[in-house]
Amino acid sequence: MDNKHLRELLEGVASGRVSTAEAEKALKTLPFEDLDFVNIDNHRSLRTGYPEVVFCQGKTCEQVAVIMARLAETSNAVLGTRATPEQFEAVKAELAKKWEACCLKFEGCGEDEGACGSGACDYEGEGACGSGASGMNDCDMPEVVYHEAARIIVVQKDQAALDLEKASRKSIAVVTAGTADIPVAEEAAITAETLGNNVDRIYDVGVAGIHRLFAHLERIRAANVVIVVAGMEGALASVVGGLVDKPVIAVPTSIGYGANLGGLSALLSMLNSCANGVGIVNIDNGFGAGYLASSINRINTEE
Repeated sequence: MDNKHLRELLEGVASGRVSTAEAEKALKTLPFEDLDFVNIDNHRSLRTGYPEVVFCQGKTCEQVAVIMARLAETSNAVLGTRATPEQFEAVKAELAKKWEACCLKFEGCGEDEGACGSGACDYEGEGACGSGASGMNDCDMPEVVYHEAARIIVVQKDQAALDLEKASRKSIAVVTAGTADIPVAEEAAITAETLGNNVDRIYDVGVAGIHRLFAHLERIRAANVVIVVAGMEGALASVVGGLVDKPVIAVPTSIGYGANLGGLSALLSMLNSCANGVGIVNIDNGFGAGYLASSINRINTEE
């Protein structure tokens, strides 16, 4: 449950649209909900400002679908990282089934005056659209998108709210050394965008042709946070760190020849950077970089 849905629930109780019994039922899933194979942290968004993110690798299609559909009931956006196309299809099917079942349970669905959030819903079961307890405020199924390069599933309910949040924030620059680093960079970029940030992508500007980097230096310096994604020897992070006055988050990738050791060489180079203000996340961890950049950007923007 995020802050938006909690406020809607409390406002519903105050106005009489939501009964105390319904509110009690909704809050019973806090701080976590046991679904046998997973404990969903429904309190994470209230604690951190960001919802729980599903790491899809190693999970079955059914498990990913059930988890993401449940999170989507009370979150504006849900991320599934390291996801496969098959898991994406399963999520779409589960969401369609859940929303259809919900919206068939009350009268007036789809009408202007009878939308799910109007209070017309008389269904008091789990996931009731109009009860205010579940967070399903209308009968339009959330948008579900699969970003193939990033291997990320995004479930988005309120695009207007996301656009408004982006408009209030400064940008995050995502810079790659080479084209082969783009999948990890896209994981960082999509994560940052879904968490409400403007992202400026600047790809294939590595040190082997450093004039390409200098051509985009003004854009990089305009960002509030810079994510640098590089494999091979990982030198780009040090170069960028010496050229900007903003936090630099370095992401080593596993791209490179044998002595790259699956990204270990790039990681060690970044850890030993002589540039100040450079922090490093794990090998290929684009998600971690995007999340951290968003947290920094949110604090700096609010200030």
